[in-house]
Amino acid sequence: MSDFAGMEDLLQDFLQEAGDLLSDVDNKLVDLERSPEDLRLLNDIFRGFHTIKGGAGFLNAGELVKLCHLTENLFDRLRNGEKELTPALMDTIMAATQGVRQMFGEIAQGRQPSPAAAGVSAGLQIALTTATEPGATSSVAAEPIAARPAGATVATGAGDEHGPDWQALHAAISGQADANVPAVARRSETTQAGRQDGEIELSQLQPHFPPEGRRSTDRPGAAASAAPSGRRADERAAARETTIRVDTARLDQVLNLSGEIGLTKNRLTSLRADILAGRTDSETLQALDQAVSQLDLLVSDLQNSVMKTRMQPIGRLFQKYPRIARDLARQLGKDVELALIGEETEVDKTMIEDLADPLIHLIRNAVDHGVESPEERRAAGKQAKSVIRLEARQEGDHIVLMVADDGRGMSPERIRAKAVEKRIISEEEANTLDDRQSLNLIFLPGFSTMAKASAVSGRGVGMDVVKTNIQKLNGSIEIRSEPGKGSVFVISLPLTLAILPVLLVLLEEQPFALPLSLVREILPIDHGRMQEVGGRETLVVRGEILPVIALARLLGWPQARRPEFGVLMQTAERSFILAVDNFAGRDDAVIKALDDFRPRGVAGVTTLSNGQIVLILDMKELLSDLAGKGERDTRTTAPRALELLV
Repeated sequence: MSDFAGMEDLLQDFLQEAGDLLSDVDNKLVDLERSPEDLRLLNDIFRGFHTIKGGAGFLNAGELVKLCHLTENLFDRLRNGEKELTPALMDTIMAATQGVRQMFGEIAQGRQPSPAAAGVSAGLQIALTTATEPGATSSVAAEPIAARPAGATVATGAGDEHGPDWQALHAAISGQADANVPAVARRSETTQAGRQDGEIELSQLQPHFPPEGRRSTDRPGAAASAAPSGRRADERAAARETTIRVDTARLDQVLNLSGEIGLTKNRLTSLRADILAGRTDSETLQALDQAVSQLDLLVSDLQNSVMKTRMQPIGRLFQKYPRIARDLARQLGKDVELALIGEETEVDKTMIEDLADPLIHLIRNAVDHGVESPEERRAAGKQAKSVIRLEARQEGDHIVLMVADDGRGMSPERIRAKAVEKRIISEEEANTLDDRQSLNLIFLPGFSTMAKASAVSGRGVGMDVVKTNIQKLNGSIEIRSEPGKGSVFVISLPLTLAILPVLLVLLEEQPFALPLSLVREILPIDHGRMQEVGGRETLVVRGEILPVIALARLLGWPQARRPEFGVLMQTAERSFILAVDNFAGRDDAVIKALDDFRPRGVAGVTTLSNGQIVLILDMKELLSDLAGKGERDTRTTAPRALELLV
């Protein structure tokens, strides 16, 4: 039974509001680190924790109230000038916000949150009880996290005269009472209930985020660290939102259109009665034609209005990333700023959810692989601080996302050589690749240019996932890079996943739908001009030699006659001519997903005006099948899917 029985509505409102508030706090903390004297930022962050604490109080979430209260008190001292913000103190604050987020995950699962990690609570307690003189920093705190040995523990010697009392902090965390430890430090031991005895790693006092949720279990205290990992798992499970915020003006528009459609329906009913009564004069038929045209226009407007209710500003997704970039850069000893552009751009809500992982991979790669260390940048004549841009904009009926860095860039020659070395491609294949195709090799499974895998990346399991996830959204990804100047990853996505413009083609009498975004041109096939190159049929179109691929061959259907028409299609990897028997026109397909039954080569289905079911083909998957046709897939093929659906 839920710990919040009877408060479900309040719980959902709290998680929505507090989640947005915490994301805003995270971004302001990153800004505060660059401008520690900004009183406006200090006040905003203070109010953020205060508001979250108030909501947690309504839910009787005692542990969340305690953690927010400690952090709120710390910011009260910062904004009153009683403490100075140091790198070590910022690490403690960042760890506290991560603890709050983990507690949100537990609350979303219907459980009262468990106490914050021992190091987080103790770090806040010590920060509140020690004075920091202006300009004083700790050499331990300033050291990048990644530079410390894995088992490094807090020094037990006394700190300098004006710095934090590290001896008191160690005693508070380890439970080893000392006569010289202040009373408040001993009182903090009461928050350590259930913790195993033994020393705590210094990394546990920092906002430490193991890549992809991995956490070491071969060291003392690993069992104690399993609880936070479990909280993160709960948080991820609850992360996918099932609710959506909609502007009331958009709902008013939907309501008005619904009313207009109702009036038009009444008009059509009246005209139907007149026609059934024998009134088929030109005036009645003209009125019928006008009513049908008006209904068509109103339904189209209603469809667009409903689609707009699904659109959300992508800034809600972007605001998660400055904190991620900041933490990773600090761990790697780099100076990185993440600049957000186009946060007001609206994207389909379901698409926002599925973009989270690909963008995290790209940002992590930019921080780890893309940008250099401050020393390397100075030696290359660059500013010590690197800038990574995360940008969104709308171009026509597509959304364009861009992740760009000003780092070391990528060398096509090095990528080709690495692919040959790893036996991903042969040397002959490498010689045929241009620079764009060479850069695309990084999307192949298992490919990495890193000589040694690090805790962050280098295992070749990231970029292929990025490309796969983007393709699932009917999108494409392109790389632009120049050695020494930086790299740009450009993602192009449809505005919505609910409606897809398609071209209807015929194979014999059976229609199939092709995504219109891939179609460049329709042309007749002159079999007299076709030539065979490398065992494949080709056509020359404006000086470019393009392979001709029959749709029947892709689907595994017998080909009764030679196709007469071709569709020039272009994907991110190739251009080709798809040979078909005929066309049935263009349509805006309302996509119906096949969640429980996913045939290979089928992106979804739609229904025509006559009720006929049409398969929307996944061209990239069909082409990949053609490239590896020696391997049979166990999933249902498109022809078999059509038989089952009909």
